[in-house]
Parts: sequence; structure tokens; C-alpha cells
Amino acid sequence: MALFDNGLKIGTPILVGLGALLLAPLVLPAAGKIAKPLIKATVKSGLLMAQKGRELISEAMESLEDITAEVKAELIAERQPAANVEPQPGEAQ
Repeated sequence: MALFDNGLKIGTPILVGLGALLLAPLVLPAAGKIAKPLIKATVKSGLLMAQKGRELISEAMESLEDITAEVKAELIAERQPAANVEPQPGEAQ
């Protein structure tokens, strides 16, 4: 066989590939039983993190809306004419 004349340099990958093909039906179901809970845990963690992120963003938006409302109220108060302000005792009218 000329294919194996180089010793194990060419034959080893072929033998490993054949061994993998033969063992795949035995190994894949076991790997699937192990991988499924890991995948479920990963997806669950991702969903929980996404939910927490949404909550944090919602709280930040609410705080920003409150600050915006306060600033608008301050601007309105600053724009009111001085005539609406009652004079202090001792001030000329």
C-alpha cells in the first residue's frame, strides 16, 4: 500500500477519522445528554440578564424623565415676570 509508505504521517489522520466515524454513534448521544442541560442553563442565564438589563434601562429612563420634568418646572419658574412676585417688606413698590 503506497498510502501508508510514509509510516504514520499520512495513515494516522485517516485512522483517527475512521475511529471517530465508528465511535460517533456512541459518543454523540452521551455528549447530547451532557450538553442539553448546559445549553439550557446558558439560555436561562441570558434571558435573566436581558430581563435585568431591561429593568435597569427602565429605571434610568424614569429617572431621566423626572430630572427633565424638574428642569422644565425650574425654567418656567424663571421665566415668570417679576410682577407676580410679592414685594418684600421695606421694598418700594
